[in-house]
Amino acid sequence: MTWLTIGLAVVAGLALLLRWRRPAWYWMTFGVVFATVRVRLRYSSVMDACDLTVPASRLRLAMARMFNWPTPRQRVPRLMWIKPTRTGLRLRIKMRPGQDAFDYSAAVDRLRHAFAVHQVTSREIKPGVIEIATTGYDVLKLVQMPARVERRELRLPVALCEDGSVHYRDYREVPHSVTLGAVGSGKSVTQRKVIKELASQHVALVGIDCKNGVELAPLARRFSALADNPDDAADLLEALVVRMDAIYQTIRRAQRISADTPDEEITANIWGLPEHLRPVPVVLTVDEIAELALFTTSAEKKRRERIIVALVRLAQLGRAAGIFVDIYGQRFGSELGDGITMLRAQLTGRMAHRVNDESSAKMAFGDVSPHAVFAATQIRNDRPGTAVVGHSNGDWTRIRTPHTSMREAVTACNKHADLTPELPELVRFRPVVDLDPVEAPATLEPVAEAA
Repeated sequence: MTWLTIGLAVVAGLALLLRWRRPAWYWMTFGVVFATVRVRLRYSSVMDACDLTVPASRLRLAMARMFNWPTPRQRVPRLMWIKPTRTGLRLRIKMRPGQDAFDYSAAVDRLRHAFAVHQVTSREIKPGVIEIATTGYDVLKLVQMPARVERRELRLPVALCEDGSVHYRDYREVPHSVTLGAVGSGKSVTQRKVIKELASQHVALVGIDCKNGVELAPLARRFSALADNPDDAADLLEALVVRMDAIYQTIRRAQRISADTPDEEITANIWGLPEHLRPVPVVLTVDEIAELALFTTSAEKKRRERIIVALVRLAQLGRAAGIFVDIYGQRFGSELGDGITMLRAQLTGRMAHRVNDESSAKMAFGDVSPHAVFAATQIRNDRPGTAVVGHSNGDWTRIRTPHTSMREAVTACNKHADLTPELPELVRFRPVVDLDPVEAPATLEPVAEAA
């Protein structure tokens, strides 16, 4: 008994140590077993306590009254299966008639306390079936991306969701996005992570950084075009519009629809073009949109109108031409002037880091979900990189981007500098960089056009 007691004490001490220092290891060794047993034992009582049961059928109630039997108990939704994951448990539940998916989403906080887990989310799999995802520990405290993540063309693993899954930035599905956040919220870290992942893909990177290029200039070796002031930005955006129009002409010439044209060869975007005709996709990154929208003189006002009109056209028509827009800023509301709300309406992807006021969160999620607005205002100051992502169907989730230093982003861009395509329409905006990065930093003067 003495040795058994010592052994149990050692195991208990090891479990407590892992839970404190390595919560992921604790979950994989001890936590998943304890949580599975807890859910199995408490399931019926928890469903009853959380008002997720339904009365017995009329037939059973009538039979009980007829034969003077005890009143039948409330019917509990059927637990189909429990699936352990590396961060939590997934419960597949068959709803009872009369229940709704909203009943479960409204009870997630009560389920979290009842099952003694860190986080609970719910989603509808199909009519009548709900999946409850529980997280055993705070996966956003120390972000560790899975060793194996899916990477496809224009689909990037960007962050970790609060339920342990990976958040992907899919440009084919969500072509344009806006990312908001206060100073120090981790907005620039998300930008570096996206560019780092894009560096290894066959895409053209175009950047506008009116903070004298301090964010994007170090990454210039992987950029096909870069502008560091509003005047160059206006010309660059209009050149992108010219490129977009030329791509549409290419698509139109390649269509040539006739009676004997196969269905798979009929296309209205670049992805259906033959390989030799397909232009390289372009990802436009705009750092701090307010610098492009503010003006003080009449000349600056005219320049602003050119910029906004070009951005709206790119956001409306750029997807089929393979031009994708990522806009970053601290605020993105109507106080920036005419055309901003029209531009924001074209940006399907919405992400908000920590914001200083509720109105900033409403700029991102006011037309998506009021719950996402509230979640964005609850992000802590000591969690840079944490953000709320909203979807056009009203769903939202909390994510956190792993810390990506400027050195890591620069290394990735330099490593894949040979993949940088040269776009004829933007050749004069190609950043001039020194071959030896130690001797001199990148300069952003555009290449002089041939006489």
